Formats: sequence, structure tokens, C-alpha cells
Amino acid sequence: MERLCGPKLPFWVANQTLHTDSPDLPECFQLSVLSWLPCVYLWLACPPYLFYLQRNNKGYIMMSILNRVKTVFGLVLWIVCWTDLFGTFHELQQGDSKPPIYFVTPLVVGMTMLLALFLIQFERLRGVQSSGILFIFWFLSVLCAIVPFRSKILQAKYQSEISDKLRFTTFYFYFSLIVAELILTCFNEKPPLFSNIDTDPNPCPQSTAGFLSTMTFWWFTSMAIKGYKNPLEAKDLWSLNKRDSSEVVVPKLLREWEVEQAKAHSAVDQSTQAHFSKPPPAGESNHVGGESSPEEVEVLLSKQKDPKKPSFLRSLIKAFGPYFLIGSAFKLLQDLITFVNPQLLKLLISFTKQKGAPTWWGYALAFLMFFAAFLQTLILHQHFQYCFVTGMRLRTSIIGAIYRKSLIITNAAKRTSTVGEIVNLMSVDAQRFMDLTTFLNMLWSAPLQIILALYFLWQNLGPSVLAGVAVMILLIPLNAAIAVRTRAYQVEQMQYKDARIKLMNEILNGIKVLKLYAWESSFKEKVLEIRQKELNVLRKTAYLGALSTMAWTSAPFLVALTTFAVYVTVDKNNILDAEKAFVSLSLFNILRFPLNMLPQVISSIVQASVSLKRIQDFLSHDELDPESVDRTNTATDSSVTVVNGKFTWAKQDPPALHNINLMVPQGSLLAVVGHVGCGKSSLVSALLGEMEKMEGDISIQGSVAYVPQQAWIQNATLRDNILFGKAYNEHKYRCCLDACALTQDLEVLPGGDLTEIGEKGINLSGGQRQRVSLARALYNEADVYLLDDPLSAVDAHVAKHIFDQVIGPEGALQGKTRILVTHGISFLPQVDNIVVMVEGRVSEMGSYQELLKQNGAFAEFLRNYSLEDIIEEDEATEALIDEEENFPDDALSNHTDMVDNEPVVNEAKRQFIRQISIISGDLENPKSRSVRKRLCSERKHAESDSEKKLPKVEKLIQAETAETGRVKSKVFWEYAKAVGPLLSLFICFLYGCQSAASIGANVWLSQWTNDAAQNVTQENVSMRVGVYAALGMAQGVLLLANCLLSKAYSMLRAAELMHLHMLQRLLRAPQGFFESTPTGRVLNRFSKDVDIIDSHIPDNIDIWMRTFWYTVNVLIVCSALTPLFLLVVVPLMVFYWWVQRFYVATSRQLKRLESVSRSPIYSHFSETVTGSSVIRAYCRHDAFVLMSDMKVDENQKSYYPGIVSNR
Repeated sequence: MERLCGPKLPFWVANQTLHTDSPDLPECFQLSVLSWLPCVYLWLACPPYLFYLQRNNKGYIMMSILNRVKTVFGLVLWIVCWTDLFGTFHELQQGDSKPPIYFVTPLVVGMTMLLALFLIQFERLRGVQSSGILFIFWFLSVLCAIVPFRSKILQAKYQSEISDKLRFTTFYFYFSLIVAELILTCFNEKPPLFSNIDTDPNPCPQSTAGFLSTMTFWWFTSMAIKGYKNPLEAKDLWSLNKRDSSEVVVPKLLREWEVEQAKAHSAVDQSTQAHFSKPPPAGESNHVGGESSPEEVEVLLSKQKDPKKPSFLRSLIKAFGPYFLIGSAFKLLQDLITFVNPQLLKLLISFTKQKGAPTWWGYALAFLMFFAAFLQTLILHQHFQYCFVTGMRLRTSIIGAIYRKSLIITNAAKRTSTVGEIVNLMSVDAQRFMDLTTFLNMLWSAPLQIILALYFLWQNLGPSVLAGVAVMILLIPLNAAIAVRTRAYQVEQMQYKDARIKLMNEILNGIKVLKLYAWESSFKEKVLEIRQKELNVLRKTAYLGALSTMAWTSAPFLVALTTFAVYVTVDKNNILDAEKAFVSLSLFNILRFPLNMLPQVISSIVQASVSLKRIQDFLSHDELDPESVDRTNTATDSSVTVVNGKFTWAKQDPPALHNINLMVPQGSLLAVVGHVGCGKSSLVSALLGEMEKMEGDISIQGSVAYVPQQAWIQNATLRDNILFGKAYNEHKYRCCLDACALTQDLEVLPGGDLTEIGEKGINLSGGQRQRVSLARALYNEADVYLLDDPLSAVDAHVAKHIFDQVIGPEGALQGKTRILVTHGISFLPQVDNIVVMVEGRVSEMGSYQELLKQNGAFAEFLRNYSLEDIIEEDEATEALIDEEENFPDDALSNHTDMVDNEPVVNEAKRQFIRQISIISGDLENPKSRSVRKRLCSERKHAESDSEKKLPKVEKLIQAETAETGRVKSKVFWEYAKAVGPLLSLFICFLYGCQSAASIGANVWLSQWTNDAAQNVTQENVSMRVGVYAALGMAQGVLLLANCLLSKAYSMLRAAELMHLHMLQRLLRAPQGFFESTPTGRVLNRFSKDVDIIDSHIPDNIDIWMRTFWYTVNVLIVCSALTPLFLLVVVPLMVFYWWVQRFYVATSRQLKRLESVSRSPIYSHFSETVTGSSVIRAYCRHDAFVLMSDMKVDENQKSYYPGIVSNR
């Protein structure tokens, strides 16, 4: 530096800087290091930042007054710097030569100011409202300029005249301008033009928050205030940031996944070409046709590698890795700052020993310790924010990918992935990824912290540290064995949990039958049997957990004990003084977190790897081929054409349909008949593209409407079920209701067509469900109608009405192409063509008369049904008329529904009810006709009455409500009662004793270090080590007893009782409860909430109790040693109590809202999977994907501010 500053300006003078009561830095140091430091930062940060801005253009910001002022100040700063430079040149001309530093520094600073000026404008053009890079630059500039600011004032004070007036003036101009720039940088620019912030009614303030606000999370304060004043509601939540929404996140993951799939397919294709590109010449083979021998084929197959599977992990890393790496960078910075405080503590203790040391050293060290802790906190919470947001995006994208995949997987894939398993993928497995991202960085951070801590400990205590390292190494195999066993128990627990939830799902779906047969108690026993097995596994896990907790919580103490014991015993000259003991202890405390976390992170990674494989396998399932049905072919006059069709339900299964040749003319009505299991419904599925096409071609002209055999009804209003996404047209809608005989039913429903229908149409009869499904198809106005036995679930007169008014030659669908699967032989004479199916083949095809003349399979079919008609006609007709006289409208339809909904259905009963429908439809029966006329007249009369009064709208399924305000003390008391009140007090007492033992060990260590001052170290070594070890062992034993008593016994007992009470209440609930409560909501209670009671609540109580008792004991010790401490701590406690109340009110309510908004995701998914074929047929795939995304985003809207509130 002497070349730059010259001999007159030394770079460092210790007596002037450190060993004086009025410290100051030399001028050379000020002009070089302090001036260059901000410049070096900006030039280093600029290239990656410019690259980032180039890739992320948020729009264009208009030139504002704020921007103009910042630009002008930047220009003036550049002028000020260059004034210094030109002043130096002027002095050189005058013969007063200055050292090179006076040329270099103004030049460097001036160029940096031009760079800052360029960044101000470039950020505006790229839509940056607040610049973190420039804020840090101006902050560093001001920080580095404070020292020369003070120096120049002191020089002016002690000198009679200012020697260098130009530089004195320009510096204070410079200082004023950089302070102004720093202040201006704290303010935000306006949002970019055409940004969605202007259109969003309730945008998240984070998108417009400045750098300071983002770093301190100040932008969240408005919601915290609102939540403190009044309990938050869903309408108070901000919109989700666009970058976190399903609209952005899911396609990003799917793009990467498609790339991975394409790579895997290309690898398979290349391997296939490599194996089969060189077939042996025909002449060289000994076999006819040149075929390879079986031995050769076997050798070829054995050489083939397993096909490469697409990597879902690689897709996740590519999609979300870069964002996560920003969080990793924050974590690295935080880890390095963590080790600053022990070094500062070392300096502070040595300062207290030096009697002649300047006082300002102590203040400086105390301030540096505070600043390091403050900076560490800021950086750590930024790291957590990035990790939590990454986890949130992972969950959103995984749920979105699974939902989209579930809509297009083949029937073969559905056999291996049930609805329950897919729901588990969306809830449990996606959640595991979300939880893992929070502490994934510990995988590299924990070893780094351990290595750094051991390095500093070695410097402090020398080779004695190796004894502590040996203890750590000995604990690793124990922990590994516990982790392996725990994982095995977790897998077993998940199996029992899956079995329990599956049984609960079956109970909820068949609750009507369960209550009719009074099977509640037997099913309760079944659930409790599985629950008991689950609790036994949880108990074993708790035993292992207690052992692991004791081992790893005691690890830092054992390491400290062995290290200190070896240190003082190996050499008599080794004295354990305060500096060595407490600096080492602070390093041991740093060791505690990575040692505790590393095994948990490894365990979480193992769990996530299981989830990863499950998700990857599901997303790799075969998809339905959208090109299997040609919808673009307009060459033929036929609406539906099948040529040489051969179809199967799964590629490995034998064909279900063979040699299908079908041509359905435009506007004709085709009936498909045949015995049960002959392939009628399979034919409809093949036309929809639901089956695997092995051979042949299918073409359908125009749009398709589909009425399935089992009607699919959404959890929505009756009107929404019929409209199914189409615009409402009053006249058309009323015509559909009349044609499908639904007008009369509207009077029975409490809210008319605005009545909400329960899940799976639970509050409609089977006949009503089928007619709603038919009305949906009719309102849709498609070109081709595929009707899979829509008349089987309705009674005879309704069936005739529907056929006449909707399906038949004179019905509403005349002129449309209709393919009707039916068992009603009375309607067959009115159809244009009939297809007879026999064992998966088209046996005959023609008109009714033609097929009768052929006397083939159709004639046989008619004879069988006619024979049954003759046998049962009299008895059935009489029964039907009695039912019609005694029961209200659609009672028979209700009866049919009840039989259809039985868990085990007798096929004979189905056929009997179908025969009743046929007989009642016979036009030649005058008695039944008169009854029908009377009923019709009654309906007309009722209809005229209904027109006079408007239906009362009633919502069947109420929205799930969240509690508000503080958690009631009754809730805590109920949990304490379940644990046992006396046992709860005893557990609290044990926690207090454990914490007291921990504090006692530190107090004893403090007394031990005092021995060094009294020169009695060697006399008391064995006693000091013995008592220290006894206190540590007592702490470990108390901890083990606590874990066994609380987690393995009392809290599991509480979990068992709470689950039992919930199950009993559920099974005793009236039928109305199940009609008005979605299955997903109940399952959410029994899955997620029970898991929280089993696992999370015990862990949270453990953390709270340890923190509470540790705080109490520290306060007692500090107050006893320094009574003045109470003067500071009492106001601090009041302040923290207020802060806790302020933020917890909001955080608690957000947690409730998140829990409430989770159930609809799974309810909607379960509903979608059931009706996936209907959704695909009506081309409503995108609309349902959008609905699912909206529900996930709604859930994340409450989760996102929840994680911010914890920062």
C-alpha cells in the first residue's frame, strides 16, 4: 500500500487505532479500503444481477419524480467524484504532487457511481420497484463514510485552519448525497404498466413491498393488525402471488416431467433398435422362416437392460432447484455468521481480564455481538422463507400433476391405483416433500457446522477435542440403528393408517346400509382393532424416539464432559478458565442443533424417497390415447363408424370386444341389446375412447353427450348438475326438466332446482339421479348421444315418458344420432336399428322386423324375456298398481335405488325390477293406464300450484366453519383430562427438574472455572468432573423418563380416547349429518387431524415445555446473580407477551382457515375420479383442472401468510 499512499500516509497505526481512548483510522486506510469496499461489492454483484434482470422482465415503469431525483443525485455524485480527480490533476500542475491513491479512488468511485446510475434506469425498464442490490450498496457507502465523516470533524476541531478545503467540501457533499440516495432507495417505485396488481381486488402486498419491507416482513403487518382486531375470515386473505399459483407452478413441473419422459422413451427406442436392427439372414438359420431359436432369444433378452424410467426427482430439481438454491445461499451465510459470536465472546472475556483496556472495546464488542445476532436472524428467516415457499410450490405442483394424471390414466392403471391411494399421494406424500424442503439444507449444513465447530474447539482446547469426537462417532451407529428401525415402524404404521382410512371410507359410503342393519358396533370394533395395532406401532416408535432424543440431546453435554475431563487430566498445566470453558460451551451449543437435526433429516429423506417412488410410478402409468377416436373424419355420412374394432380393458388382458363393425347414420336411433356381460357397456366405453384399441378405427362426427349406467352427480345444485358448465337458458332448461320428468321432483326438493345435491347424489333417489344425468345430456345439445341403459333405474311409466319425450322418434333428440343400450324390449319396435351383442361380438344388426325374421340371437333374446314376462305378468302388474296407489311419486324409483345401492346385489332382483318396468310400460294394460292418467293429472294440478310459490333455496352442505378467537381453555382441559390431570402435573414437574439439572450443570461449570483464579484446580478436579457428570446424567435420565411417560404412555392414551370418542359420535350421528357433510371433510378429521394428535401435538408440547422451563430457570439464575437484571427483563417480558398475543391471534386463525380449506381439495378429487369418463366425454377436462387448481390455491392463500406470520 506504500506505493499507493506514499511514505507520509501509513496504512495502519495500532496506537492511533486500537490502544487509545479516541480511536481513528489512518487516512490511507480510509481512502483505500473504506472507499473501495462498496465499489468492489457493486462490480461483483452487477453481472449476475444483470443476467437475472435480462431473464426476468416484469414490465416497464414510467419515469417518476422519485426516479428522476435518484438519477439527478447519481449524476451529481459522479460530478463530485470527478471534481476530486480534476482537483488532484490541478494540484499536480501547480507542483503539489499527491500519492496515486488520490487519483485511483476518485476514478474508481466515479465509475461505480456511473454503474449505479445505469442500474437505476435499467431496473426501471425491467419493472423493478425496489432494488436490494442498490440498497446494500448505498448502505455500505454510508457505513464506510461514517469514519471519514468523524475524522474530518475531529481534524477541523483540533486544527486552526482546514488544510484541504476542496476535499473537505466535496466529501460532505458526497456524504449528504449517499445518505439521500439511501433514504430514497427505501421508497418504492410505482407498479409496472399493465401489471396484474392493478386488476387484482386484493393483491398480496409482498409483490409491491420494498427491499427493507421484504427483509423484515414488514409488509405482513397490515394483516397482523387486522387479525388482532377481529378474527380473520377467508375474504380477508390476500390473493396468491402469481408466481406461486397453480397456473404458473404446475405447467413448469409438467414441462420438465415431459422432457424426462421423452428422454426415457428415446432411450428405450434406441435400445430396441440396437437389439433388433440386425436380424440374422434367412439362409443362416436352421429354422423355417429364419426365426431365432428359443435359446438365442433367451440370450438376447438377458442382455437387454431394464428400460430407463423417467426421473421425477430430476424434474423437481430443474423446476424448483434454482429458487431453492437462493435459500441455500442464505443458509451458508447464516452458518458462517453463527461462528462469529463465539469468537466475539472470546474477545469479550479477554477484555474483562485486561484492566487497562479502553472502555470502547467492550461497547464495540457488545454492539458487534448484537449486530451479528441481528444479521443472523434476518438471514435465517429469509432462508426459511425460500424453503417454505419452495415446499409450498412442490405441494401445489405435485397435487396438480397427480390430479391431471388421474383424469387420463387407463383402466388398467386404475386397478393398481385406487382412489384412496391417490388421495394419499396428494395429501401424505405431497406433504412429505413440503416438510422435507424446510430442513433439506441441513444435509450439507450440518456437516459444515460440525467441522467448523470442531476446528474452533481444537484451537481452544487442542487434541482433547478428539475425545468428544469419539463420543459423537460412537453415537452414530446407535442413531443409525434407531433410524432404520423407526423407518420400518413408520412403514408399518402407514399401512395400518391406510387400512383404517380405507375402512372409514367404506363406512361413510355405505352408512345408509350400515344403519339399516344396525352394524355400527361391529364396524366400530373393526376400526378400533386396526387403530389398536396402529397405536402399538406408535408406542414402539415412541420408545425408540425417547432413546434417540436422550442420546442426541445428551450428545453435546457428553462431548463437553469428555472433552473437559480429558483436557484437565492429561496435563497438569491445562487449566479450565472462563474463557476456554464458556467459548467451548457456546461452540458445543452450536453443535447441538446439527447433531439433533441430521438424523431427522436423513429419516425424512428416506421417507420422501418412498413417496418419490410412489408418485413417480403413478405419473408413469399409461394414459388414454386421445387419438383412438377420430373426430376429424368427415368423409362418410355416418355419425359413428367402427371398422374391424378390437378392444381390451388392459393391454395384458384378452380382448373384450372382437371384430366390431358398426355404421350409425346421421340422426338415427340405434339400440344395443344382449344378455348381461355380453359387452354392451364395453361398446359404449370403446366409442368414448375409454378402452385400449388393439385393431381397427373409430370415428365420431361432432360432439358427444354420455349418460352412464350409474349416474354421476356432482356436489352442486341440481341446476348446476344439469347445466354442467353451459350458459343458463330459461326456456331450454324448462323444456329439459319437462322432458326428463323432473318438474314434479322439484316440488319435493326444499330449494327447487337450487337445492344443493349431496356427494354422489345422496339426497336423490336412483331414478332421480338417472333423470338428472339424462337432462344434463339433453341440455348439452351434442351431435351424438351415448345412452348406457338410462331407463333401468326409473319405474315403467317414467321410462315410457322419457322414451317418448326424449329418446324416441318423436322425442326432443329426434334428428340427433343416439346409441341406446337397453333391456326394455317394449321400446325396440320404435328404434331405427338394433345391434345384438353376444360374447363381445356383434351377432346381428338390422331393424326390429328384419331381426325377428332372421330368428337368430335377437329372437332368442326376445323369447327369454317374453317367457319371464308371461310367468310374472299378473303378479307383477298387481304389485305395481298397489305400489302406485300406496306410495307417492317415484317411490318405486326409490325402491330400485335402494336395491341398486346394496353392497352385494342379487342379479335376479335386478332382472325382476326390470321386468316390472316392462310390464308397467305395456300399453294394452287398461288398469295401469288409468292409474298413470290419474297420477299425471295430479302432477299437472301440483305444477299449477307450484307456480304460485317460489321455491325456498336451502343449502344442503354448509361450508366448513373455523373457530375464531383464542383456543378455549375447555379444549386444553379436555386434552389434559384425556392424559390424566395428576399425570399432566407430574410431567410438568419432571420437565422443570430436567431444566434445573441443565442450568445446574452450567452453574457448576462456572464455579469450576473460578478455581483457576484461586489456584486450586488440581485438588478439586475429580470432584468437579464427578458432580458435572452426575448433573448431566440426571438430565439424560429425567429426559428419558419424561419421553417414556408423556409420548409413549399418556399422550398416546389421549390420542386413543379422542379417536374413540370421535368414532362413537360419528357412528351415532343421524343420517341427515352424512347427507350434509362431505366425505372428504370427515376423512380429513380421521386422517390429518388424528395424525396431528398422534405425532405433532406431543412434539409441540415437548418443545413448549422445554422452552418454558429453560426460560424460567435462566430468569431465576440471572435475577439471583444480578438483581438489576429484573429492571430490564420485566418490561421486556411485557413487550414479548404483547407481541406474542399480537401475532398468535393472526397465526392461529390462519392455521384454522388452512385446515378448513384443505378438505374441499380431496372431496373434489374423489368426486372427479368417480366421474372421469363423463368429464372426458363432455370435454370438460380443462374446466375441472381449473376448479382443482382454484381449490389448491384457495388452500395456499391461507397457508402462505401462515408461514410468513411465523417468521
